Amino acid sequence: MNRFACLLFLITLGFLYSKQTMAQKKISDSALLNIVEKQTFRYFWEGAEPTSGMARERINMDDIYPENDKNIVTIGGSGFGIMAILVGIERKFITREQGFQRMKKIVHYLETSDRFHGAWPHWMNGETGKAKPFGRKDDGADLVETSYLIQGLLCARQYFKNGNRAEKELSTQIDQLWKAVEFNWFQHGQNVLYWHWSPDYGWEMNFPVHGVNECMIMYVLAASSPTFSIDSSVFHQGWANNGGIKQEHQAYGYPLKLRYQGDFPNGIPLFWTQYSFLGLNPHGLKDRYTNYWEENTNQTLINYKWCVANPKNNKGYGQNNWGLTASYSTVGYAAHAPDSTSDLGVISPTAALSALPYTPKQSLKALRHWYEDMNKKLWGSYGFYDAFSEKDNWYPQKYLAIDQGPEIVMVENYRTGLLWKLFMSCPEIQKGLRKLDFQLQAILTN
Repeated sequence: MNRFACLLFLITLGFLYSKQTMAQKKISDSALLNIVEKQTFRYFWEGAEPTSGMARERINMDDIYPENDKNIVTIGGSGFGIMAILVGIERKFITREQGFQRMKKIVHYLETSDRFHGAWPHWMNGETGKAKPFGRKDDGADLVETSYLIQGLLCARQYFKNGNRAEKELSTQIDQLWKAVEFNWFQHGQNVLYWHWSPDYGWEMNFPVHGVNECMIMYVLAASSPTFSIDSSVFHQGWANNGGIKQEHQAYGYPLKLRYQGDFPNGIPLFWTQYSFLGLNPHGLKDRYTNYWEENTNQTLINYKWCVANPKNNKGYGQNNWGLTASYSTVGYAAHAPDSTSDLGVISPTAALSALPYTPKQSLKALRHWYEDMNKKLWGSYGFYDAFSEKDNWYPQKYLAIDQGPEIVMVENYRTGLLWKLFMSCPEIQKGLRKLDFQLQAILTN
């Protein structure tokens, strides 16, 4: 082949490659969401701690764990992971039998691991089932993390309850775990629920949970418990602060009706609109305090508008690059939010991806930008990495279970409502919500 023919061949090859690349970039929304769900699912399947089947707290792609915590599993993140496994079955990433066997392993581990008045600790050693302290005095029950786990387990119970004999037995085992959680004991004699209890330090963590934050699902489950239920007054006096959570205000033109815990003058970290609503369907979810679909949507739009306006002039922020929530950060771990103090120039993909039901247009735009334009920096074995900062040229190849889980769950809820349908089909959840004076008609028809 002469030099001219060789040059022509290379030009043609380059043109064909360019056309192929463009074709890849024109992938449909549905196909792109399939890719994201499948890759993120791998965190909870291939990346799971092998002895327990539970979700590892974190996965670092360099396999370096300075605190020797590679096999530490997270209770809340495993609840999200259980939901992800159900998605994996429905999307045929795995077979139903494979999903059942993994769920069976997880449930056996939970039956035989440390529990305190029915509640699990925040972290456990995946190999032994023993509690690993989350903090010096936080070495026992964590009722919030337990609630995230139960939310996922109830979805699994509903998924398998009409299956074959083995699947029905698994559903019964899950039901027993759920009924063993002594929610009302965590009132500590008061009309509020406490987050922690330690076998060594008792109630010294002293964290009564008042709203509004990420913990609403705990109160819904506590009111719904068939065995250790709280009175509705615990929700209205404890969570709702005797109506004190009502505080009408607005940010970026979007009205809000609730007062949120913490110093967030504009809007909150978006995980507050996501964790409790992975199973609890916010569509039509109303009580005397607010319409939760509208509240969560407006919080998400405030977050989006802040990033588009970009008052701190953070590099990269814009219509296709937004999302502030709790995640890894340039300062370690931080609850990023739309205000001058909490916005550190760190974008967390889970924020916008898990907001897909609330802001589909804006979330899909960000997803395309990250996947098509920033793929080499942001995409890895288990989907998008946890967080990044263009401002600081910071792209850590790290994952957290509590951020990967909501991505796959909320993407699937956007597409089919799978987890919402499963959780809301629980008769005791319906009863508990009515007990707390929630309106149910709209919820059950979505």
